[in-house]
Amino acid sequence: MYRKLAAAGFGVFAAVCVAQTDVEKKVEAVEADVIKWRHHFHEFPELSNREFNTAKYIEKFLRSLDLEVTTGVARTGVVAVLDSGKPGPVVALRADMDGLPVKEENDLPYRSTQMGEYNGQEVPVMHACGHDTHMAMLMGAAKILTEMKSELRGKVKFIFQPAEEGAPAGEKGGAEIMVKEGVLKNPDVDVIFGLHISANSDVGTVSYNAGGTMAAVDPFKIVIHGKQAHGAYPWKSVDPVVTAAQMIMSLQTIVSRELKLIDDAAVVSVGSIHGGNRSNIIPEKVEMVGTIRTLNKAARDHIYETLPRKVKGIADSMGAEAELTLPLDYYYPITYNDPELTAQMLPTVKRTAGEENTILTKPVTGAEDFSFFQEKIPGLYMWVGGKPLDVPEEESPAHHTPEFYVDDSGMKLGVELLTNLTLDYMKNN
Repeated sequence: MYRKLAAAGFGVFAAVCVAQTDVEKKVEAVEADVIKWRHHFHEFPELSNREFNTAKYIEKFLRSLDLEVTTGVARTGVVAVLDSGKPGPVVALRADMDGLPVKEENDLPYRSTQMGEYNGQEVPVMHACGHDTHMAMLMGAAKILTEMKSELRGKVKFIFQPAEEGAPAGEKGGAEIMVKEGVLKNPDVDVIFGLHISANSDVGTVSYNAGGTMAAVDPFKIVIHGKQAHGAYPWKSVDPVVTAAQMIMSLQTIVSRELKLIDDAAVVSVGSIHGGNRSNIIPEKVEMVGTIRTLNKAARDHIYETLPRKVKGIADSMGAEAELTLPLDYYYPITYNDPELTAQMLPTVKRTAGEENTILTKPVTGAEDFSFFQEKIPGLYMWVGGKPLDVPEEESPAHHTPEFYVDDSGMKLGVELLTNLTLDYMKNN
């Protein structure tokens, strides 16, 4: 009996190893194409909701794989379905498409010199967050999974999403609109996987966290109405500047004195304040805008209850009036990695990257609109290293900066992860 079980176990292990080797070979075979695609996207970036040529490039590639392709999703998004013809789960893989209004400052042969329009102004455009690598990695996985169609069970939905960085003023976009337009339906998606390249993590590593992984985002605006007066006679005024100062300081106590920060981090930041135009005039009005970041629903609910109360109370105490808009113009939910799905797929991640290269990280207060997908279905979002091994972390340029850089070699692991996550989820479900 023991020998039979041992033999069976070895057979299963051997099958897994053969499949893994097969995927590794296919990743190596497609790597040159992935790099070529990435260089194209990097050289010709487009801003949020303006990814028209990017979408055409992706569409042409997906049609060359004989996939069922839908375009114009959430304005410029592209979605393709690979149907194995056999019953099984529907697995979605997502990549974002948009660049940023940043001028590239490096000497890469494929650096961007593109220009675009942002908020009515002509601006330089750059893939300063790595979305070029995300698209290329997903295209590589699509090619491999199409070649392995006979080994699949179920369907794969490839989602190329516009406007992750936020739609232009007055427009809607991104994952929220894709979900509203039914991207997770027809066929109904069971799970979704996504990757983000990291300029500050070593090539060959993958970082993950279960539960709240990236923060919810809630921008807010406060307009304080007072009474204008000469700066020399402040007693004749209702001073909105002093009111704003007290309000800003008081808002900090929501996090520092009311939230249990040993559970999860939270942030309330005022990023802009405007009022008045002369040193000797107390203005009639001050406007402030800021952001709230939370990693659990309880903290978000508490801030939503407390912020209006503090704003009104301080305004009343100063004889002023205050208008609070919360959320201001958009919001992102918490990027929440389903704990059960994370635990289920962790062996796949460790097998693909190596246990020593699979890193459990703490949550961050940055945000991702991948969270809109995770509101509807279980999802897993991870970071793939893109920093060359010979570059110290402190010298690696940050995301959203003109010097941003990730190495092409980091994409290989990303392609393999997307492929193996899909294959293993289908096999085990």
